[in-house]
Amino acid sequence: MRMVQAMRGRAMSLKNWGLLFLLALLWGGSFFFYKILVAVLPPVTVVLGRVGIAAVALNLWLIAAGTPMPLDGKLWARFLVLGLLNNVIPYILIAWGETRITSGMASILNATTPIFMVIVAHLLTHDEKLSAAKTIGIGFGFAGTAILIGPDAFAGGSELWGELAVVAASCVYAFAAI
Repeated sequence: MRMVQAMRGRAMSLKNWGLLFLLALLWGGSFFFYKILVAVLPPVTVVLGRVGIAAVALNLWLIAAGTPMPLDGKLWARFLVLGLLNNVIPYILIAWGETRITSGMASILNATTPIFMVIVAHLLTHDEKLSAAKTIGIGFGFAGTAILIGPDAFAGGSELWGELAVVAASCVYAFAAI
């Protein structure tokens, strides 16, 4: 609530709107490109390419910035867990899911991540417990997702496994965030 009060009266700058638009374009575009790539490559290969390119780019950034690579084993263990939960596992689930569903469906289902974050935060933290308002918000979130999907939300069928894979990716993202 304090954050909302602090944000009142503050307008986003044109630069911030531009950055938000660029972020939406990049994130939204990833579903489109997954759909194209999984038509010709196995999902794990697509994910390996995406994560590999990012790893090279990040290492080049570290070199250019003159930042030494950390050598602490405990830190690398944390990096491994975070990389698996925030990248590898959900990327594979989404890429595999898109072999069975449309990219639009995948992006809608991926938008359930905040819903799962509220639930996971309730289960794994001491200070983010469910309230009546949060529970109502979860209900509206699921209802909104069902409306966006339309009658297909309840149809099941051959797409169900692809849909469940993308929903599972959203759940994994929630655990990564917490």
